[in-house]
Amino acid sequence: MSHEETPNPAHRVATTPEPESTPTPSAAQPPQVKFEEFGLPPALTRAIETLGYTHCTPIQAETLPHALSNYDVTGQAQTGTGKTAAFLITLISHQLEFPLQAEPAPGTPRALVLAPTRELVMQIAEDAKDLTRYSGLKVLSVVGGMDFERQKKVLENERVDILVATPGRLIDFLTRGKLNLRNIEQLVLDEADRMLSMGFIPDVRRIIRQTPPKRRRQTLLFSATFNEEVLRLAEQWTLEPEHVVIESENVTTENIDQRIYMVSSGDKFALLYNLITTLELDRVLVFANRRDSTRRIYERLKALGVPCDMLSGEIPQSKRVSTLERFKEGKIQVLAATDVAGRGLHVEGISHVINYDLPEDPEDYVHRIGRTGRAGAKGISISLLGESDAFLLPEIEALLGSKLVCSQPEDDLLVAPKETRLPSDDRPRRRDSGRSSGGRPGGSRSGQRRRA
Repeated sequence: MSHEETPNPAHRVATTPEPESTPTPSAAQPPQVKFEEFGLPPALTRAIETLGYTHCTPIQAETLPHALSNYDVTGQAQTGTGKTAAFLITLISHQLEFPLQAEPAPGTPRALVLAPTRELVMQIAEDAKDLTRYSGLKVLSVVGGMDFERQKKVLENERVDILVATPGRLIDFLTRGKLNLRNIEQLVLDEADRMLSMGFIPDVRRIIRQTPPKRRRQTLLFSATFNEEVLRLAEQWTLEPEHVVIESENVTTENIDQRIYMVSSGDKFALLYNLITTLELDRVLVFANRRDSTRRIYERLKALGVPCDMLSGEIPQSKRVSTLERFKEGKIQVLAATDVAGRGLHVEGISHVINYDLPEDPEDYVHRIGRTGRAGAKGISISLLGESDAFLLPEIEALLGSKLVCSQPEDDLLVAPKETRLPSDDRPRRRDSGRSSGGRPGGSRSGQRRRA
């Protein structure tokens, strides 16, 4: 059957007015827009109320009028703005308003969400399950590093309404014939810039070719930045989209107190430890640029009795899931992480984000500190600015559009804790003959560029 024979109800009719060719950021949207104003299906409204949400964030207030009217949307917004709920509400509302007349075959989802990392996919799927709790819709996440057979069994035997996936694992199931995307009515591409930088675009192109043409599906594309390459992708994959922009500096500064401490590299750990203990910080996310640095932070804090764990690319996916759950439950006081946790990680109540190293990419700074100060709460970010990463600060300030105030820490915050016989000391460890064979994964790759 030709894909062009019948229009998809998820897409608007062709008589809708043309959007402006050069949209500009909307600075004056009506404040305090309520979800009830959109006339959402009762099951969805009930789920939103159960979650305790009554008013839209700016990205939701600007996106939902277009998306719920079946327009394609391109949205420029950082994580922590509420964009995930914006596109999930759109998908769920459509499926509840246009129910299928017959039970779909297993492995034939109606909506597909693509995201670049496993953590982000899992968070989106968790949010989707919260929003579909009263609707009967089925959500499945498909990612690498998790139980392949379980995912395959669901695709072979169960109904899937909303599929959330990373490109690599999705390609795997497509190749095996376990997945049919020909009935996709709505496609979401989240963090398109990240998928571009991580080299996923060839896989994404292959996936999109398996879905109906863009005039027979609704496409929602979100990206933190819209450079020339992302704009070209948006033009290829969307049909006359409405463009929504949320300024990044509003995201990063409105609810977050940003602090910069100038400190020598040798004093960074002492400052980190003393900040955590003397200020009695409750739930802290500490970012480092490399896996070996993350592991050293974790091991030294643990040896000093701080309840902590770590999150990086060397940790198996099942262990990452359990670690995040313990962090969410408050069983872990400090979580040391690479940028693998910078996007898509949503944990209520993170009071402080500490940048042990400034990130090499200014966008990552925005994503890191966006883990605190979410949903109207106040948060604090602290960056430890050493001689090796001070040159990165001007680019971050340029992205934020404002200068960050740097200060010297008080002397008592630089007093080194009493550490003894730590295998992860900053000094060379070749003479540590007490270690078992093999050492730590990634321990000899300190010169390698970040690959979280």
